[in-house]
Amino acid sequence: MARLYANEMSKLGDTFAWAAAADLTPLRLALRTAGLSPLRAIGSGGSLTAAHALVALHQRFTGRLAAVATPLEAAEEPLDTSVATWLLSAGGGNVDILAAAKGLISREPRQLGVLCGREDSPLAELCRQHSFVDLLLYPSPVGKDGFLATNSLLAFITVLTRAYAAEFGANTDWEDASYRLEALLGEASVDMSSWEAATETLWARPTTLVLHGPATRIGAVDLESKFTEAAIGNVQIADYRNFAHGRHHWLAKRGGTSGVLAFVTETDRSLAERTLDLIPADIPKARIEAAGGPIACALASLVAALRITGWAGTARGIDPGRPGVPDFGRKLYNLPLPRSGRNRTPGRLSLRQAAAISRKSGMPADQLAAAGELDRWRDALTTFECRLSEARFAGLVLDYDGTVVDTRHRFEPASPVIVAELARLARAGAKIAIATGRGRSVRHDLQKSVPRALWPEILIGYYNGAEIASLDDDAAPDASAELCAPLRLLAEALRRQPELAACVRQEDRAHQITLEATRMLPESRLWDLARQVILTVGTDGVNVTRSSHSVDIVAAGVSKLNVVSRLREWVGDAPILAIGDRGRWPGNDYDLLREPFALGVDEISVDPATCWHLGEPGQRGPSVTLDYLKALGAEGGRAQFAYGSFR
Repeated sequence: MARLYANEMSKLGDTFAWAAAADLTPLRLALRTAGLSPLRAIGSGGSLTAAHALVALHQRFTGRLAAVATPLEAAEEPLDTSVATWLLSAGGGNVDILAAAKGLISREPRQLGVLCGREDSPLAELCRQHSFVDLLLYPSPVGKDGFLATNSLLAFITVLTRAYAAEFGANTDWEDASYRLEALLGEASVDMSSWEAATETLWARPTTLVLHGPATRIGAVDLESKFTEAAIGNVQIADYRNFAHGRHHWLAKRGGTSGVLAFVTETDRSLAERTLDLIPADIPKARIEAAGGPIACALASLVAALRITGWAGTARGIDPGRPGVPDFGRKLYNLPLPRSGRNRTPGRLSLRQAAAISRKSGMPADQLAAAGELDRWRDALTTFECRLSEARFAGLVLDYDGTVVDTRHRFEPASPVIVAELARLARAGAKIAIATGRGRSVRHDLQKSVPRALWPEILIGYYNGAEIASLDDDAAPDASAELCAPLRLLAEALRRQPELAACVRQEDRAHQITLEATRMLPESRLWDLARQVILTVGTDGVNVTRSSHSVDIVAAGVSKLNVVSRLREWVGDAPILAIGDRGRWPGNDYDLLREPFALGVDEISVDPATCWHLGEPGQRGPSVTLDYLKALGAEGGRAQFAYGSFR
């Protein structure tokens, strides 16, 4: 094996040991969200192999469809924003992945996950400017790869495998895979020696047909990638049955220049052996045996692909780690993607206006224009913007989780810049209120960051408005209060529901029951289970809402509008501005954001009269809240937006 690539191979054991112990917390949280929907994984070059691995893991563990795309495909292909979209890039600096990231950010998918191997990369920096992106940084401990993806690829696929196994209760499968991989990567690996000997006869022929089963597809995909990129030889890949549908004919016409490499597992052994027995005897064949469960076999096939690339390179006089790049190749690498038409908006709309209309209508502005509907939505937006700029707000009511703090970090204090803006408005005399589904944790967090002198001037509506007190009231909320009678029987019935008991944490408060999934569970499923129990018990007068992380069941009369009503006792009939992240029914901000002056920072209602999301394209959550607060001028106890603030 040539020197540079051999050096990379010598570090695989260290890379695997690091990836097997790396902190999975942020990755598991992101996969928990991704697991609720279909997924598309995007990568190029070596990272395309990692994208294939992610897709295989997603389909295996969630049962949901997943697909692979290149950045060129992802930049223009239409895709429902509910599909989880993931970008994978070891270096985070190539023009293709950056163009794809920019395009996808502007389209605001429900989830955009970015798995990157460099903390200081242009890709990571771009994602940090859009806080809704799940930026997952896992830099390889052994440094940058050579020409081909090696250690970074093993690191990515290992952490993804661990995370899926942990999320879906497959820890035993991971332990089996880890044990087998450690043996394969050892200096005296018997399997590795047998694989090298078995493949020696293949390298005298320029073409290799790689046959695989479902579990070992990742190894076949990576072999095709590496042999092509390093010009080691021709590789064709097929699973055993697709090989039978015509691809075998290559051997009938080109058998004299071809060999066959077969990945074999216990699951597909019978099919593999019968297939190989039918291939003419004069065609060299090599078997790569992989043992264990599906994820052990997948990782073994990847390690085999990495090693086989080196053995073939040595036999053919090519160092896969430094094969030599021609001048035209460097120029090709840096060509930009075609300029997207998505940045052009119809009807003289600004990009920000077009984004606002698309969020509200559920359709891109150009499609609305083609359907003759754009003028109606543009008039509605203009009317709302005019009303917004004319109003002088005496108070603001803000949701907390997803609005003031990022839901993913909801138990951390609010951003100092948001707190500073709220303090600025409060000092100018505008009244501030927080309406939250949580309890005293919000008071504790705000007391840590808000100047003490302002505490009496800030209202907190706990448990979706069930209890309201000023920030300086340390007795609120009353945690000792017993569950109210209308919810008592319901709480007991919810605890007895088998599926809820197995995967949901239930918290009972005086006027609210909160259900929060402890493992991957779609919001719609949690909602359906809660509604079914309510219907079965026959509890009347309760309301059920979804927050960004839970389902809340509240007693009759409990609403975030109670916070608005209490604020009106301070400010009278003067306008009040409401800001929240779940304005779409049955979100827990739906009632709040039906107010005449309401702004959304994420999900919004279809009502054209109010509840618009006016943030910049590619932004949602607290970053949009900050944008709104900064745009508010404050004087004489009133806050006001300048005309055109959101153009």
